[in-house]
Amino acid sequence: MASQRSVCVIGGGLTGALMANYLARAGWRVDVYERRADPRVAGFVGGRSINLAISERGLDALRRVGLAEPILALALPMRGRMIHDLAGRQTLLPYDKDPARCINSISRGGLNIALLDAAERHGNVRLHFERTCVAIDLEAPAARLRDERTGEELTASADLLIGADGAYSTVRGVMQRLERFDYSQAYLEHGYKELHVPPTAGGAFQMEPNALHIWPRRAFMMIALPNTDRSFTCTCFWPFAGPNGFERLRTADETRSYFREQFRDAEALMPTLEDDYQRNPTGALVTVRCAPWHFSDRVVLIGDAAHAIVPFYGQGMNAGFEDCVELDHCLRGRAGARGAASELGAALAEYSRRRRPNGDAIADLALRNFIEMRDHSGKRMFRLKKAIERRLHEWWPGYTPLYTLISFTTVPYAEAAQRARRQDRGVLLTLLALLLLVVALAVWAT
Repeated sequence: MASQRSVCVIGGGLTGALMANYLARAGWRVDVYERRADPRVAGFVGGRSINLAISERGLDALRRVGLAEPILALALPMRGRMIHDLAGRQTLLPYDKDPARCINSISRGGLNIALLDAAERHGNVRLHFERTCVAIDLEAPAARLRDERTGEELTASADLLIGADGAYSTVRGVMQRLERFDYSQAYLEHGYKELHVPPTAGGAFQMEPNALHIWPRRAFMMIALPNTDRSFTCTCFWPFAGPNGFERLRTADETRSYFREQFRDAEALMPTLEDDYQRNPTGALVTVRCAPWHFSDRVVLIGDAAHAIVPFYGQGMNAGFEDCVELDHCLRGRAGARGAASELGAALAEYSRRRRPNGDAIADLALRNFIEMRDHSGKRMFRLKKAIERRLHEWWPGYTPLYTLISFTTVPYAEAAQRARRQDRGVLLTLLALLLLVVALAVWAT
């Protein structure tokens, strides 16, 4: 094993933990460094962690390392959007023509713990917690890390360094100083805050458990995802300021009154609303784009470090997991665990080239879907559009709605977006041709 190559993964969150599993199976010696305490010991800190929806892309990534079944055991299926109007009336909009197709709600903490446990079962993976990355040497490559318990600093070096350290990545921050490295970030005027709907006194769900609940209110909204303990995690997506902004609600009475006005049916189910609203922080929503996603044959970015997106297509984690699949594919094809440096450089370049357009595509789709969820999903025209899409999917050979392509297939994001545009143009042209034919026949008949 003297020639076995080593990798240092900065970030032990979802994508970093899954990448450790892939690398271990491929024969790398893996060290994962995470700034937080071990959630399996200290518990997982909630309050600003949007519940996750695992769909086909994430499940495909988990299947490849034998983790799909145990992870799905922690999840709840959601077969459609449950739309709540101002009066509290509810309408279920299925996600797909096939009722068996669903996305799956899971807590971030439970999933992270399962992935860490799986990684640690490999004999060639070591997990290091409470180690904050404070500096990166791209050329070595190496990371300088501070032990949060003692304040001491240490240096970790390896053949390959992977930045899986999130939207505010230290690894990417160093890469941003390189010439010809493109970087942009854009914040929404909206933020998010997490709230809670507990189970009934008898331990039952208070709302339909197999749906993603949405309270669309034009310029803002609230959603709720089910948990296995029969509670719901609610997330408010509101502007920071303005008449419907987070800053408006300053007292317990204002909070309760506002929820009674805007989210009447949910307010009645939230006994700790005032405390949750005051205690839980308000998070920001950022889109990060950069290029390239690698440096030479030494450093590469995955997950939010490469492409942070807003959560409105439920694809942030799924996209990060797809990064793991793609990077593993490129490493196995070009480098493997003992490949030459030139082969490793080619593998990282191929990963960056293949994956970046898909990161940009899902970022754009997620931004568009925010408008659809908050502004359109409560309208009759939106429900009619979705009904028409389902009928076309059933009757029109080759027609697949964009949501189905994104959530229930592994068609690359960029290709799925292009395909949806082409097929929508094709449908419109066909309908126009039929209309012209009807008009022509009517003229001929007269």
